[in-house]
Amino acid sequence: MNGSLLLRDARLLDPVTGEYTEGDLRCADGRIVEIGTGLTADDARTEDLRGAFVLPGLVDAHVHVTASTADLGSLPASSPSYVTAHSARTMSRMLDRGFTTVRDASGADYGLADAQAESLFRGPRLLFCGRALSQTGGHGDSRTRGANASEDHPCCAGLGRVADGVDAVRAAARDELRKGAHHIKVMASGGVASPTDRIDSTQYSAEELRAIVEEAESANRYVAAHAYTARAVNRALELGVRSIEHGNLIDDRSVELFLRHDAYLVPTLVTYWALKEEGREHGLPESSWRKVDEVLGAGMAALEKAARGGVKLVYGSDLLGGMHRHQNHEFRLRGEVQSALEVIRSATSTAADLLNLTGEIGTLAPGAHADLLVVDRDPLEDIGVLAEPEKFRYVVQGGTVVSN
Repeated sequence: MNGSLLLRDARLLDPVTGEYTEGDLRCADGRIVEIGTGLTADDARTEDLRGAFVLPGLVDAHVHVTASTADLGSLPASSPSYVTAHSARTMSRMLDRGFTTVRDASGADYGLADAQAESLFRGPRLLFCGRALSQTGGHGDSRTRGANASEDHPCCAGLGRVADGVDAVRAAARDELRKGAHHIKVMASGGVASPTDRIDSTQYSAEELRAIVEEAESANRYVAAHAYTARAVNRALELGVRSIEHGNLIDDRSVELFLRHDAYLVPTLVTYWALKEEGREHGLPESSWRKVDEVLGAGMAALEKAARGGVKLVYGSDLLGGMHRHQNHEFRLRGEVQSALEVIRSATSTAADLLNLTGEIGTLAPGAHADLLVVDRDPLEDIGVLAEPEKFRYVVQGGTVVSN
């Protein structure tokens, strides 16, 4: 996309300072070119915003665009072309919700990222990790107790790959990096959706995790780890993991380690909220449904602890199947604990820092990608504005209005 666009009389938000600048913003060749007053451009589409609010395009740093169902174990049996068609529709709807960049936390590959970059379908910029690395019986091992064969067909859809031992995890990490992974995802604790592990387990040995981190850093990439308990989170941080996903059960030591290692926390509260509201419709067993309240409550407490301690927080949703439509509700949930500005930063400037795209996304500074969101009410006054995508005035991607 290389749209030429001039937005007049806008209130332009700098998420870092939290201040608005009143004036015009001009985009050309897919980038923000200048901000000022009385700007002109003969060839540009011009929109008079009459004081509307302009933010950088939103970032969701924990999505699963290939998760067409909440039954993740069924994905490998699906046709890759069928999953791709679902993914394209899922990503198109994410763009309509204001998300112009997403980080996939396992499942998406270079094919989807390339197709989006070539405008073969509409959707947010896609940063992928390929398959998440899991130990046997870990959160990425979808086999039930009675299944022994492990079919690992790279062509087929699925979120995880099983690798055990230092040599095997090195090879697996190198393989995902070979295919262009922007980060490596590891399963460092048990999870809700996996059939044979416990949530309170730690997964992978220290030697295995250290080897994965070393491979990622050698390629100038980083590791994101699925982890719930303080024990799993703290161990991952000490071993060099840069991004903790979920982290619902962190403790005070976790906060110290986040700060010491300059690491990021990506809470995903809305997925637990959605499972509570609709999980049973999507096949969640009654016994699991009863646990959701504890996890959501713990997640809110963890968010509060991390925010109070100064941990760098990034926006994530982690929704599956038909629950993707709740992606923006995370803004409301976080707004119960954090200030509106802090929540906006988590989906713009701080997210850009985590993704190693500082200055490229999450900012309205000249030179950045011209990915913008235009809303009619002040989100600093009411973060709920960002939870209502049907009321957004414009979503702009690469200087082109893609949704209004």
